[in-house]
Amino acid sequence: MIILASASPRRKELLSLICDSFKIIPANIDETIDGNVNLYDIPEFLARQKAEAVYKLHPDDIVIGCDTGVFVDNQMIGKPKSEKAAVEILKMLSGKTHRVITGCAIYGKGEPISFSKVTEVEFYKLSETEIRDYVETGEPMDKAGAYGIQGKGGVLIKQIRGDYFNVVGLPVAELKRKLYR
Repeated sequence: MIILASASPRRKELLSLICDSFKIIPANIDETIDGNVNLYDIPEFLARQKAEAVYKLHPDDIVIGCDTGVFVDNQMIGKPKSEKAAVEILKMLSGKTHRVITGCAIYGKGEPISFSKVTEVEFYKLSETEIRDYVETGEPMDKAGAYGIQGKGGVLIKQIRGDYFNVVGLPVAELKRKLYR
């Protein structure tokens, strides 16, 4: 059985594009990062932690762990903790290109496999009104970087370079190739 170690409804939907049957068992880990992990390696590090934690409880299964980070100006942007924080994040992304990095880990197919996928996302220059109106939809509140490319946040984006699904939260094409190799 394949297990997705994530509670994300977006990841669940995307994983269904590559396998018909799987279980959802979110990992319960401490996501505190010590200073020994390179900034851009954090999503893959956390993906391995999540997959390993669930795999220890289900060693007869294949476990997929994932983590997505948004990076701009040499910092990782998490999920906003308030509407005010969402506004500040969107101001920071406005008119800039940022990186979305999704780390994936697969445990239960011999040696653990992990990889990261990088997609560059360029935002339009956003007005205060655009930012406020978008934040008022509530959509930014549960998303790293305070936007959802697959929803209303898609209108903020000028262009992407790389895998669209990676920005949503799961690089399905590469994951399929690693999972079924």
